[in-house]
Amino acid sequence: MQALRTRAACVARRTRPTTLRSSRSYASESHGADSHHHAPQAEEGLGTAFYVFAGALPASYIGYSISRPGADGEPSSLSKWLQSFDYFNDWEARNTLRTNIIEQAAHDKHLFMNAGKNMHIELKTPELINSGSPWNVPAGHYPNLDHVTEHYRKQAAAEEERKLKKLLEKNKQEASQA
Repeated sequence: MQALRTRAACVARRTRPTTLRSSRSYASESHGADSHHHAPQAEEGLGTAFYVFAGALPASYIGYSISRPGADGEPSSLSKWLQSFDYFNDWEARNTLRTNIIEQAAHDKHLFMNAGKNMHIELKTPELINSGSPWNVPAGHYPNLDHVTEHYRKQAAAEEERKLKKLLEKNKQEASQA
């Protein structure tokens, strides 16, 4: 009997309508169907990009038509208008000025590159050259380094003389080939 009763209760549960269980209730619907909150309506324009693009189309067509040469190979109206300015007509004078400036710069460069070097170095404090920690030197016995300084000065002068001779030989060879 117990088995029949549980079986009957199970069948009764399955036959009940299930629409109540599947329906959902949302909090936003609890205020009523007519009281929905909407954002205020705003008029949206086409935007700046649309107007720029719409203006660029006829402007580009007009610019293209102005820049095209006329019939029989005559210059375009844009070329005629540009030639009315003095800047575009004095190109010979501008080129002459630029050439003179470049030649002067080249002359100055050669002047500075071939100028003799000043071998004298002015020291603000020459006494600081031999000052310092006297490693392995007994007190009162600083060595005299004038002969070392003179040796390197002569070596540098000989190197400069060698470079000058090499440059003169190179210039003579270039002059003889030309």
